Amino acid sequence: MKILLVEDEKGLSASIQSYLKMSGHICELAADYQSATEKINLYKYDCALIDINLPDGSGLDLIKKLKADNETTGVIIISARDTIDDRIKGLDLGADDYLVKPFDLAELNARIKSLFRRISFSGSNIIEVGELSIYPDEFKVKLGDELFDLTKKEYNLLMFFVSNANRVLAKETIAEHLWGDNIDMADSYDFVYAHIKNLRKKLQEKGLHDYIQTIYGIGYKFQTI
Repeated sequence: MKILLVEDEKGLSASIQSYLKMSGHICELAADYQSATEKINLYKYDCALIDINLPDGSGLDLIKKLKADNETTGVIIISARDTIDDRIKGLDLGADDYLVKPFDLAELNARIKSLFRRISFSGSNIIEVGELSIYPDEFKVKLGDELFDLTKKEYNLLMFFVSNANRVLAKETIAEHLWGDNIDMADSYDFVYAHIKNLRKKLQEKGLHDYIQTIYGIGYKFQTI
């Protein structure tokens, strides 16, 4: 998943980012309202973790803007404020969950994965795509009882395709989702082609039909119908 963390406490922000990266996510940081606004204007995220108290604005206003721009982005409020009014305000603005500081990072990760399943796959713990079975909590993909040997990037690429099945995705969109704002420093999209080629090859080596369709001049589509 591609996650935006909006948190001004540097130590906590670094800890959350490190943990989420080790858990297989892409996690970008914003320390204030202004930088968070710039990021959500430029990039699309699966999930945003937002503190209510920001040095230059309100996290609640940020949630309102985020949901107005992209209502499919999941939002988890992370805050030291634990009043009913704060929870109600956040949820009324479109937040999906509310986690009170201090919290365990494993619990945060579990809530993120649960939110992603709820938004993208109706809450299912197993995602069935044609002959494939995907276990998002375990980062596993199977064909029957046989396990696919996928790299982290290949798995994230497959999940991005599956969550956008039958939609045309521009190569720029795929690159930005997998590498975050670091993609701005890339000279070409050759690495995108390489990862798609490897994923396609591994699927076909299992005898599956070619789910990944090239839309020439635009990008790719994960065709399931």
